[in-house]
Amino acid sequence: MTDKHTYCVIMAGGVGSRFWPMSRSAYPKQFLDFLGLGRTLLQQTYDRFLAICPPENILVVTNDRYAAIVKEQLPALAADQILAEPSRRNTAPCVAYANHVIAARDPEAVIIVAPSDHLVLKEEAFHETVRTAVQQARSSDCLVTLGIMPNRPDTGYGYIQFTEGDGTVHPRVKKVKTFTEKPDHDTALRFVESGDFLWNAGIFIWSLKSIQHAFAQHLPEMQARFAEGKAHFGTPGETAFINSIYDACENVSIDYGIMEKAANVYTVVSEFGWSDLGTWGSLYTHIPKDGKGNAAVGDQVRLYDCSNNVVHAHDGRLIVLEGLEDHIVVSTADALLVCRKREEQKIRQMVNDLAAEGLDRYI
Repeated sequence: MTDKHTYCVIMAGGVGSRFWPMSRSAYPKQFLDFLGLGRTLLQQTYDRFLAICPPENILVVTNDRYAAIVKEQLPALAADQILAEPSRRNTAPCVAYANHVIAARDPEAVIIVAPSDHLVLKEEAFHETVRTAVQQARSSDCLVTLGIMPNRPDTGYGYIQFTEGDGTVHPRVKKVKTFTEKPDHDTALRFVESGDFLWNAGIFIWSLKSIQHAFAQHLPEMQARFAEGKAHFGTPGETAFINSIYDACENVSIDYGIMEKAANVYTVVSEFGWSDLGTWGSLYTHIPKDGKGNAAVGDQVRLYDCSNNVVHAHDGRLIVLEGLEDHIVVSTADALLVCRKREEQKIRQMVNDLAAEGLDRYI
């Protein structure tokens, strides 16, 4: 059952350079079908929230160069449901923009903010968790984030330390004590063993009133800048106003700008088969594997004496590999990547090197 006062803001403006060469600046990973399911990551995210809020209450915030792709992939969206950012200024301005659009429609709104490129394997558990978070956000002046029960000391995620909180709507809702960004392995191991740390999923739930108050308290200049356009939101003048102020907004994440500073933050202890799909290695864990641990997507992949590889080929090219172990192999129409899985953090640097050489057509 959906609620008319519940809104979802899908953030779809990222570049996804760690998924090169499939993810390109002109067509990033959120618009791709990495899992071979027939639906892109953005489409899967949209589908997921149709059980939570009415379709007219789903907004997608994206870079203006991707607005046409969003409309193509989500044709049910009206023009005013696609919020086009003129430049990349991180997630705090993205959230502020959506807040003010929603404020012009529904002052009683509760808002879910979610990335467009995450994987959720247990949809029913996800819906139950989000509804619990929405209930908490409605019950008091608070900011809620979803925290994932960790099953390994992963250094690629941020961590949330929690403690028991008073007056929560459900035993799984905890008070947030600290946030820690991507710790080293020993620290991550200590966090997991302690039992009071969660992975930060980057999915947020709050009432419009609470998040507007948090912006006024922690990012007052940004809040004031958007508030100047109150008369323009929901009108033909909205785009011109946004274009006039966006570059002047502070380039800051919602995590650093607000969540790590606010005192009224809660988390919902969650388990719904989540991954942020940040790297080829994270994708590997979610693709079916053959008897030797190879995860292949593509109809024309042939493997001989290979083990523990991730192979992605959607360009129709025949890929034949022999004797390869623990590698990433990605084939596109104009590029081929072969990289050891343990060195995948170098992919972003490879993309930077291509840019430095003026090979922008490949990125």
